[in-house]
Amino acid sequence: MTSALWQPPADAWDTTRLGDFARRHRPEAVGNYAALWQWSVDEPAAFWRAVWTEFELGPDVPVDRVLAGDTMPGMRWFDGVKVNYAERALAGNGLADDDVAIICGSQSRDGCTLTLAQLRDQVRRAAAGMRRLGVGPGDRVAAFLPNIDETLVAFLATASIGAIWSSCAPEFGVRAVLDRWSQVEPTVLLTVDGYRYGAKDISVAEAVADIRAELTSLSATVRLSYLPGAPTDAVPDAVGWDELLAPTDDELTFEPVPFDHPLYILYSSGTTGLPKPIVHGHGGILLEHTKQIALHMNLGPGDRLFWFSTTGWMMWNFVVSGLLAGSAVVLYDGNPGAPDLNTLWSFVADTSSTFAGFSAPFIMACRDAGLRPAADHDLSAVTGIGSTGAPLAPAGFDWLAAEVGLLPVANISGGTDVCSGFLGSAPVLPTISGALSCRQLGWDIQAFDPAGNPLQGQEGELVITTPAPSMPVGFWGDDDGARYTDTYFATYPGVWHHGDWITIAADGTCVISGRSDATLNRGGVRLGTADFYAIVEADTAVDDSLVIHLEDPEGGMGELLLFVVPAAGAADIDDEARTRLASTIRSELSPRHTPDRIEAVAAVPRTLSGKKLEVPVKRILQGVAPEVAASSGSLADPTALDPFIAIAADRKA
Repeated sequence: MTSALWQPPADAWDTTRLGDFARRHRPEAVGNYAALWQWSVDEPAAFWRAVWTEFELGPDVPVDRVLAGDTMPGMRWFDGVKVNYAERALAGNGLADDDVAIICGSQSRDGCTLTLAQLRDQVRRAAAGMRRLGVGPGDRVAAFLPNIDETLVAFLATASIGAIWSSCAPEFGVRAVLDRWSQVEPTVLLTVDGYRYGAKDISVAEAVADIRAELTSLSATVRLSYLPGAPTDAVPDAVGWDELLAPTDDELTFEPVPFDHPLYILYSSGTTGLPKPIVHGHGGILLEHTKQIALHMNLGPGDRLFWFSTTGWMMWNFVVSGLLAGSAVVLYDGNPGAPDLNTLWSFVADTSSTFAGFSAPFIMACRDAGLRPAADHDLSAVTGIGSTGAPLAPAGFDWLAAEVGLLPVANISGGTDVCSGFLGSAPVLPTISGALSCRQLGWDIQAFDPAGNPLQGQEGELVITTPAPSMPVGFWGDDDGARYTDTYFATYPGVWHHGDWITIAADGTCVISGRSDATLNRGGVRLGTADFYAIVEADTAVDDSLVIHLEDPEGGMGELLLFVVPAAGAADIDDEARTRLASTIRSELSPRHTPDRIEAVAAVPRTLSGKKLEVPVKRILQGVAPEVAASSGSLADPTALDPFIAIAADRKA
């Protein structure tokens, strides 16, 4: 592995929450993260009970009641125990009533702050308003809301009742929204009338009308006036936000629900058909997020957690859980590139955020634009940086070290399926350029060969061999669990198959090299797409890229296609750049992976959360109908698929 960019201080085990946890629950592992991790996966019941008691998440539970069953799927956590996520999130966890709990920034209106007491009062009134609308335990509440304080209030109110939250960001297309919510049949819709993205005002009134017309399960709609100047009848026959939060004498109460009672429903990206409605439970999220934020990110009272996200990405759900660790939550709604890429760095400085998280593509865009955040902004409050959404290239790590500071980088990999990161960082371990520092506590991540044998130091399929609490409760509507089992456990029975390529080094560091179903396997030499992008996108002629391998059904080399977005808005790249790219790939990766064609495109197709559409584009080029290969409503720019559709048509002709 590359040398460390950041080293933990010598007293890290004495000054971090992870060190405190180890001393109390596994003293023989103090100073030895590998031993602590090994205990956490060898004895999952003992480990997760330790997290439960360490953070006082509920009544004491004997270790023999923590985990029931001996095969995945079908294992049960804390059977018979009742909890409520919202109760723990609003308990303070080290925050006093007059401490700031929420900080908001927005391009649609002025920013705001809420103390813990104000947050609790708004949740109390919102919950009472929802009950007046008939919402009860098990009902689904659909939110077409941006990343603002009202959304967080509504989520906690929903959870306090025992109802089930499901959100789509307002930038989602109507079809993408209906593909998700038609499966879960919500009772109440919470929506804005529009929003401002940079300098552009966007009304969602027409989209909301279409959504309401299709969702016959709705009994009420609540409108939040958010778009400046929007007409008062933009969302007709709706309850106003002020009415939902009307004064009431109702107390703030929390419905005790079973440990696996649904908290929220997240969705797969929807790039290969209807999105899977992934159900996460109160208890599993409570345990996993508390562990992750308090122990691995070392956040607590006095900290301010910011991670740029929309409400359509699981990182929103994750960031809200900063409250579980006693950290204030920092939210931002708007275009992160408007008026320029300094916008978020300025916001981080202005809010004195102590932890700042972004997507890997955003970090690389800042690097490519030549930004110098630490020189241009006061980032002295920042003690850690986060990156997720895609593998962060070594160049991204190097830029962070040079232009943001020598700070620990939480390079996280996990996803919607577990609503967390199972690979990432620890405050007692160094930051390694191009790598994830460790396997997170409680996650038995292994690399498997096709026969199911574990590998070390070699690339293999990322699998999880021991159950963890935030594995989904199931898929909504999948009553017999067949779809859930087929999704995660069909490849290796009894073992979770995640669909990524991973290499686990002897020192515990890990590298994710792309999706295993988008692997570039040429003549038996396999490369992950992340390896390819790190080489290609370091070239000054390239802003972005997408690589696709079309296998030969007769066992030949197949065809390797490289699509590049030219730098500086150029329409194409010249022959010199093509030759240089081919030569670099040949020498730094493998001669077998020299592209057969290098084509310029205007944009790389991505999901709304920034993931490249490698598999859908591959399927389109293989002749699959575009509407089958990719859901246009889940794409950041549906027109980005047009060049690939045209190429597919030419190939067919």
